[in-house]
Amino acid sequence: MRDESTKQAAQEYLAAKLLEEEQAYEAKLNLETAIARAPLVWKSVKEAIFAQCNEWNAVTQESTLTCKETPIGDLRIWCADKARHMTVHYNFEKLLITVKNDGRQEHETDVLLHIEGYRAGPDRDNRGTQLVRNELPVNIDMLILAELRVLTGMKRQRID
Repeated sequence: MRDESTKQAAQEYLAAKLLEEEQAYEAKLNLETAIARAPLVWKSVKEAIFAQCNEWNAVTQESTLTCKETPIGDLRIWCADKARHMTVHYNFEKLLITVKNDGRQEHETDVLLHIEGYRAGPDRDNRGTQLVRNELPVNIDMLILAELRVLTGMKRQRID
């Protein structure tokens, strides 16, 4: 009986050790993917912001929102009707995008978006990247729209 218990304990130990090694390897691959693809993620965020500002201005038929890229690569969005602006900053070292919005109330914090890699399928090499906030994937178009609404003095969501 003792032999069987020892064998079972040793097998559990090996299984736990293999699982730990697999998780460490997955984390390494995820980080490598995030680092490699972060510039593309940032580019897509910038394009989404410019597109929404342009669409907003086309609908209002005026330059309600002015969107510019600064010399250091940040984005600044100004609201013509309000003395407010929004800054979107990309920190490539931390894989972090920070959204600061003057339209937010003082007690509300900046939006922090982390760029993360993940396994996109059963194949170990099938990898993707995503923006994550509070450990949940982010729909960047919805987030940008909510931030633009706040910047212009509206509520985050439309009330029907």
